[in-house]
Amino acid sequence: MTVAATPAPSPATAGEQSGVRLARSRRNAELSLLLLAMALVAAYGATVEANLLDTVTPDFWMPAAALGAVFLGLHLVIRFLAPFADPALLPAVALLNGLGVGFLRRIDLGDAPVAERESLAIFAGIGGRQLAWTLAAVILAAGLLALMRDHRSVSRYAYTLGLAGIVLVMLPAVLPSSISEINGAKLWIRVGGFSIQPGEFAKLALLVFFAYYLVRKREVLSLASRRFLGIDFPRGRDLGPVVGVWLVSLLVLVFEKDLGTSLLYFGMFVVTLYIATERVSWLLIGLVLFFGGAYLAYVLGSTVGGPFANFYVRAEIWLDPFADPTDKGYQLVQGLLALGTGGLFGAGPGGGQPDILPEVQNDFIFAGLGEELGLFGLSALLVVYLLIVERGLRAALAVRDSFGKLLAGGLAFTLGLQVFVIVGGISKLIPLTGQTTPFLSAGGSSLMANWLLIAVLLRVSDGARRPVAGSASKAARPAGGAPEQLHGAPTEVIKP
Repeated sequence: MTVAATPAPSPATAGEQSGVRLARSRRNAELSLLLLAMALVAAYGATVEANLLDTVTPDFWMPAAALGAVFLGLHLVIRFLAPFADPALLPAVALLNGLGVGFLRRIDLGDAPVAERESLAIFAGIGGRQLAWTLAAVILAAGLLALMRDHRSVSRYAYTLGLAGIVLVMLPAVLPSSISEINGAKLWIRVGGFSIQPGEFAKLALLVFFAYYLVRKREVLSLASRRFLGIDFPRGRDLGPVVGVWLVSLLVLVFEKDLGTSLLYFGMFVVTLYIATERVSWLLIGLVLFFGGAYLAYVLGSTVGGPFANFYVRAEIWLDPFADPTDKGYQLVQGLLALGTGGLFGAGPGGGQPDILPEVQNDFIFAGLGEELGLFGLSALLVVYLLIVERGLRAALAVRDSFGKLLAGGLAFTLGLQVFVIVGGISKLIPLTGQTTPFLSAGGSSLMANWLLIAVLLRVSDGARRPVAGSASKAARPAGGAPEQLHGAPTEVIKP
């Protein structure tokens, strides 16, 4: 029997098939991953109760169900307002956020009297507050998706957002320490029982400005003056923006007394500049400027003191925390001991002693989780963060306009850098910082700002993955060809 061979698809047919694949929104895949994430959060809560209460209460699933309802609402918003957004972003962030709420509730259970643990309400304590903040943050992210139908629209307000970002960064530095300083770092504004960390929102505003500015100036900043060791270095007169941002970051380091915030802002600009120009020399110049400035602040702290003294003390603790393990080095020592106690597999959820760690709900939540989840558990969490950063960078590569590329690339890098800063601090890789672990640490400012960051990434990825109006074949990017325009719009949204 002769079987007729199926003819190979023509190039046009293959393009149409590729276009159909790209046109799929993948929202059902997002929903499946989201349900899996909430199942893991529910399993974590059940394990915590089994270790702390020696039983699993009938209501163990309620925190995960409440979170699931919140995230399901955002999923529906994405389904209608950003149907082509990356399907992995929401489930990955929901998993981190859910585990953060679960760990904070574990702290509440550990602090409660034994007789009252089984009846602890889901909205009680810091875990309950974090659950409420999650609801507010997700609503804010959904609102941003509804208002910002095209990521390029925010470029109209770039200078306004840049000015607002600078004001938000410097505001805690000029306020009295009584309302702005916590644990030696001036990063807060506290009025009555309300507190906010304006720098969390400043990073988003500044990134919009950086992306807008560098789209306009990238041709000038890409010019090379001389070549050294195979690297093209920029002209001296083009160093002004980098030096300006470097000086601002040093002011943050000195007057807000926080290395992490200073590194975050300067790193954001330098990496966005590298993405815009593709010049490795900018990264080298940035590293030399930042570490040179940090060393200068350390030397001045040891000799002059004054505003440099706090950074000098933190650097001394970092160099030898065991020199004063019961006072100045206590926090870092306890964090290192918690990580060491966790070993490879940890004590199990609910089996550790995170209440011994100072600020375990904020700065040292990663150390508290490390004691109970071990090296493997922490590595899994870092992989989830890496996945979010990778999907953000993928959106930056796929989007068709330069502003979107710089914005998404900067946002993804900023999230990764913030994780590096806080994990590096508690593991003694760099001096301790006042940064919070995104989506895990308690606090409304960090949670809302980072959910806004995810909302922008969702919007950019929706624009990157959305098929071009017309035939399905145009949704596919021709091999070796120029990228297609988004909805027939110009590739560049910003005119020089």
